[in-house]
Amino acid sequence: MEEEIEMLLDEAKAGNQKSLEHLAAVLEKIRAGKATPSMLDSVQVEAYGAGVPLNQVANVNTLDAKTITVQPWDKSTLDAIATGIINANLGLNPQNNGSVIIINVPMLTEERRREFVKKAKAEGENAKVSIRNNRKDANDYLKQLRNDGLSEDVQKGLEATIQELTNEAIARIDQLIVKKEADIMTV
Repeated sequence: MEEEIEMLLDEAKAGNQKSLEHLAAVLEKIRAGKATPSMLDSVQVEAYGAGVPLNQVANVNTLDAKTITVQPWDKSTLDAIATGIINANLGLNPQNNGSVIIINVPMLTEERRREFVKKAKAEGENAKVSIRNNRKDANDYLKQLRNDGLSEDVQKGLEATIQELTNEAIARIDQLIVKKEADIMTV
């Protein structure tokens, strides 16, 4: 019974951590007005007869807060990279100078910033739902253990522990969202 309880708590912590990591990765992709190489993570390039991620055919860097450069390892892929960036529907306009692709990231309008904040908050709510589902699964398992002989006092104590883990994860989500909102709204 002790091993099952340890395993339950470990799984709850791991599930919460995965939800937080996923949220952080999703928030990283939401544009905040500053040019970052991660903005192009979703870009697929038709090269060598297959669709490949941009970072496998080129080096992506930022020159400054408004400019991204894409330096292909094989210059014959320049046009395919530019097409991939356009097709990714990121609202970016790549310019090919013959050896490097330069992308000037436009400033965000107030309205567009608010849309990105809404998107970030929606992702935060999705993460909270995931955390709450982890709590529900853990509590359901505790009820099963209760039927197998776990005492009611121990069950209540473990439910309180699981609720604490849930509260901590939700507080962390709120922190991530507030930080991202401040990042997006900063001009």
